[in-house]
Amino acid sequence: MSDPWQWLALIGLGAFHGVNPAMGWLFAVALGLQEGRRGAVVAALPPIALGHALSVLVVVVGFAAVHAVVAPDHLEPVLVAVLIGFGAYRLVRGYRHRARVGMRTGFAGLALWSFLMASAHGAGLMLLPLLLGMLAPAQMMALSLCGPGAEMTGTVALLGSAGAGLAVVLVHMAAMLSMIAVVGLIVFETVGLGILRRGWVNFDMVWAAALIGTGVALLVLRSTAAA
Repeated sequence: MSDPWQWLALIGLGAFHGVNPAMGWLFAVALGLQEGRRGAVVAALPPIALGHALSVLVVVVGFAAVHAVVAPDHLEPVLVAVLIGFGAYRLVRGYRHRARVGMRTGFAGLALWSFLMASAHGAGLMLLPLLLGMLAPAQMMALSLCGPGAEMTGTVALLGSAGAGLAVVLVHMAAMLSMIAVVGLIVFETVGLGILRRGWVNFDMVWAAALIGTGVALLVLRSTAAA
């Protein structure tokens, strides 16, 4: 069974994505204010969560597939390079992106916008260090479910990886959706978008620093373990 702290970290990352205006609540509140009703805010949440989850799922499935054929010792340096490299890219690029849709967009348009925004921010990358620590326990659990005398085959490993990946995406999406709903409705009902003029946190910079910090932490842990 995976470390409970990994799941808490996963929930925390989902909550952080939910707080970030670029991940959806800002769009949901804007739609609600435009239409003048709370229902518009609530209706925007499912497609935003779906698009985000699909973006994360693509990254998680790709990583799990690579993990099935590449040893973790070879995979970790690549993950470190990707995290630090993408974090540096986000620091340089900042908020500049081209993912735009109109305010009259429907379910599909919102989901597509959310998918593009999450992908542009590398939302799934931060989950990979956590997923890396969950894959081996998940594969062993899949092996135990196959019964006595079973051997670890590619199919069994893939089954365990799929289970871990799906759990990661679902937990992350639930945490993010909950936070977006809370923040979006509070902003809509109380302060409105005027809060953006009175106070603002550059979440892009925080996210970029977190990506780089995670990559550096993995590098340090790897160096310490090898010493």
